[in-house]
Amino acid sequence: MAAVPAMHARLGTHTVARSTPVATTLRSVRRRLSVAGSHAIATCESQPNSHSPFLQTASATSLCASYANRLATGLVACDSWRRLSSRHHHRQWLHAAKPSPTLSLRCAASDASADSRGQAEADGATAATAGKASFEGGARGRSSSSSSSTSSVSVVSSFVDYLNNSWTQFHATASARELLRAAGYEQLREADEWRLRPGGKYFFTRNLSSIVAFAVGEKVSPSSLPLRIVAAHTDSPCLKLKPVSAASKGGCLSLAVQTYGGGLWYTWFDRDLSVAGRVLVRGEDGRVVQRLAQIDRPILRIPTLAIHLDRNVNTEGFKPNAETHLVPILATQIKAQLHAKNGSAAAAAAAAAANGKPNGTASSSGNGNGNGSGNGSAEHHSLLLELLAEQLSCPPSAILDFELNVCDTQRSVAGAGGAGEFIFSGRLDNLACCYTALQALIDAEGLEEEQGVRVVALFDNEEVGSESASGASSPTMYHAIKRIVKQMARQGGGEAGAEGVEGAVERSLRRSFLVSADMAHALHPNYPEKHEERHQPRLGMGVVVKHNANQRYATNLVSSFLLKHLATKHGLPCQSFVVRNDMGCGSTIGPILASGLGIRTVDVGIPQLSMHSIREMCASDDIDTAYHLFKAFYSTAFAEVEDSVDLDE
Repeated sequence: MAAVPAMHARLGTHTVARSTPVATTLRSVRRRLSVAGSHAIATCESQPNSHSPFLQTASATSLCASYANRLATGLVACDSWRRLSSRHHHRQWLHAAKPSPTLSLRCAASDASADSRGQAEADGATAATAGKASFEGGARGRSSSSSSSTSSVSVVSSFVDYLNNSWTQFHATASARELLRAAGYEQLREADEWRLRPGGKYFFTRNLSSIVAFAVGEKVSPSSLPLRIVAAHTDSPCLKLKPVSAASKGGCLSLAVQTYGGGLWYTWFDRDLSVAGRVLVRGEDGRVVQRLAQIDRPILRIPTLAIHLDRNVNTEGFKPNAETHLVPILATQIKAQLHAKNGSAAAAAAAAAANGKPNGTASSSGNGNGNGSGNGSAEHHSLLLELLAEQLSCPPSAILDFELNVCDTQRSVAGAGGAGEFIFSGRLDNLACCYTALQALIDAEGLEEEQGVRVVALFDNEEVGSESASGASSPTMYHAIKRIVKQMARQGGGEAGAEGVEGAVERSLRRSFLVSADMAHALHPNYPEKHEERHQPRLGMGVVVKHNANQRYATNLVSSFLLKHLATKHGLPCQSFVVRNDMGCGSTIGPILASGLGIRTVDVGIPQLSMHSIREMCASDDIDTAYHLFKAFYSTAFAEVEDSVDLDE
């Protein structure tokens, strides 16, 4: 069978670019699908030539793209040998995967590129829209079947969209906000009076880096309102620009950065980097607004030292100094000067701003000689301000200040690995738990029968201890619970006074349950000795329940049992993790919230490798498992689990 040269077929959310037979490529697609029994397989029947999308494709490339889109929308799952051909008389065959009684049909939603979508339009299938449109569609970017099985939907594709739209904690919060709005959630302001109603769906943000969303059941009990909460965090270890970022050394313009969290900083060397974050901009009307900025192209790099100048690096280890070596290069001074002299009027305006911060604008080093001395004469390179202004479509002089993270420009991908089972991405810790919890809240059904409140809480600053106004240590969660419970109590006929029904908040907290969701350490095949031998979570084997006798995790006997019982009831795999006694144990927001609220809490996570690296990895199946577990948690099934056991104090 002839190979297809340089074939590029968008399969789910990843691109196949290699010389391979079409049949082999299609079989690789099939390997990504598992089957929950023969009844779940949709049969691809032969169609007349005038209607067949496969016979209308002009090449093997478009054939693969069209077929991938049909797979992505759940329209095609062949249960026998099917012949595919194009008008060029290519004859290809696809063998269906054998039915598995334990796994489900997973059809990854398509994030096809514009050209692939154009080629696939002939088959009448609705492909997921690329970029922001696909992301904002939420459920539209996910594949599903008509089965009511909890494992019939895959959210991997839309999750990767979320990752690629969420370079910073600010973008992650904004992305979550758009998903909630698209699902009919109403935005509240903490400073305003809330008017909640049974069956209502709401959210609010704080600092544009944390978000709390909740759905009130239509059959809430005013006297005792249970809440089911999943909490995660939006931040990840990264480099952040210093307040005075302009630096210059060795004929190059650099950016002075701070380390945020406990990152594996050596992984940031020799990467294609850029910046993203929030910017304060003065509008033409004089009002100051926050704008999100994300420069998509590589503008920064932290180069390693050549081995010829560091002969012992492979024997003594790579030990960079975070202050002097971890400094991204922006440009050479000569090129920056030429750019400022020959550039646009915007560049000239940025250079002029260096003479005294006119109108309160961010001070810039227009001549490229900024030294980061903190004297106010050269806070930021004019080249950086110009790049930001171009992205924000505003003059550089309108930029007042900013909070920017250094980010990796490499896109997140699914379908990675030889069997297409992995996700490679930055910020999996902890956007994976953020997204699966958020999407589970949006997709959970049965609100008309719900007697409690379903909550997602995504906090900032977990990587540095959560001690901030937008972190889990703040009173955000308690204040939200208090306002929700009291308002529902008053609507149920309670007193109109400040306290409402006596003890309503306290009784609700005692009936509530919190899932603290953060990533977990999967067994590293090259370092198996780092795991306790009886607790070795594996990639692709399900959500991990975390235990620690010293309360670094909030899991206890009851909370662990209830969650595992829920998972077992829905056929979802669970694993357990305990750190070795001769190693320190990390922690999560679980103990913080459990001790502050007095609420039953279990710590869980999605297993991953390379945690806190600039590029991490996890298994696609675990993303789906977490989503289905959280969705079951939000449904009435968890209440049924609680009622089925006698664990009253």
